[in-house]
Amino acid sequence: MDIIEELLRDIQLPKMVKVRQKFHAPELADTAGEVHEAIKKADVLSRISKGDRVAIAVGSRGVADLPILVRETAAAVKKAGGEPFIVPAMGSHGGATAEGQVDVLLQLGVTEAAVGAPVESSMEVEKLGELPNGLPVYMDKLAFEADKIIVINRIKPHTAFRGPVESGLMKMITIGLGKQKGAEAAHAYSFKYMAEHVPEMAKISLAKAPIIFGLATLENAYDRPAKIVAVPAEDLEQAEPDLLQEAKSLMPKIHFDKFDVLVVNELGKDISGDGMDPNITGNFATPYASGGPDIARTVVLGLTEKTHGNANGIGMAHMTTKEVVDQIAWEKGYANALTSTVIEVIKLPMVLATKELAVKAAIKTCNAFDLSKVRLVRIQNTLEIGEIWISESMIEEAEQNPNLEIISSLDPLLL
Repeated sequence: MDIIEELLRDIQLPKMVKVRQKFHAPELADTAGEVHEAIKKADVLSRISKGDRVAIAVGSRGVADLPILVRETAAAVKKAGGEPFIVPAMGSHGGATAEGQVDVLLQLGVTEAAVGAPVESSMEVEKLGELPNGLPVYMDKLAFEADKIIVINRIKPHTAFRGPVESGLMKMITIGLGKQKGAEAAHAYSFKYMAEHVPEMAKISLAKAPIIFGLATLENAYDRPAKIVAVPAEDLEQAEPDLLQEAKSLMPKIHFDKFDVLVVNELGKDISGDGMDPNITGNFATPYASGGPDIARTVVLGLTEKTHGNANGIGMAHMTTKEVVDQIAWEKGYANALTSTVIEVIKLPMVLATKELAVKAAIKTCNAFDLSKVRLVRIQNTLEIGEIWISESMIEEAEQNPNLEIISSLDPLLL
């Protein structure tokens, strides 16, 4: 037995029960139909002339029904006489390469065969202007040279800053379509000024580029489409703040305000830009955003397959395993960190030999008064929290919460 095992030998893993979490969760019955209805309601197809090449900007997030959103938007463009093509709008993601960004879209199910429009990818950009402080504003060259541009994105709270506009259409216009250079410029002065810079930079892009509308989706607590809205370009600045507030009201959460240890089965860029959404974990990489539960220790036990080694966000964990570290493609997370200027997310937590030791280390260091009654929550990832596991010491509280339902027997924590 090595010294680490010896130090953790007396730490007991708690017994656990599975709990179903309940949320207010409106859901669209027909995503494809809602896309067409939203576009029709906004009356934006008349902006497309016959033969127009229309760039449809698509990001790197696991947006619910993304291939359907893209496919039906492309179909609407064709119906209006346009010729749609897809451009990756994901800043520095995909290793900041054109090929890497095509691969990200492939992993998300956005291919020419699936959406009925070719994918064209380049990291070349056009400079559209500057803010008064000198920050340059860039746009994907392929999109800028198209006759028209449509932007598709989910609206949700950001993981690193708070403002009237956070993650959504204007951020995609600024950072996503700005490619690596645009993302680097937008992040240059840190997230402290992001709430100010994103809309100001987006206004320059909206004035200079042929953007005709954005297709916004809001998701419910189970990551299903709750609302789809087409927003004409000239209405984006006014409309997006209200959509953000609505999105925040639909956000899921862990129905415990304070506990000792959070065990996350998997982390990945397909789950969140930060690998695990800090709006769920409470572990924010910057001081410019806050929220979520009060948790002493967080453990990450794995990476998602779709993240392809990008462990951006691992630095917000306190413990992980050697198996996880061995899977990390450092250059991918480093590319994100160098672009965003946030390096906390790619730092290494304590690395333990096994999952059991990682969880035991978290329990030992959580500073609970009685470690035998540790309050521990286990989730698959921060997108899937409809069902979670809680430790025995939390059962009484769960039984008193109408938003929680215990759905399993009490069993050992299996790792």
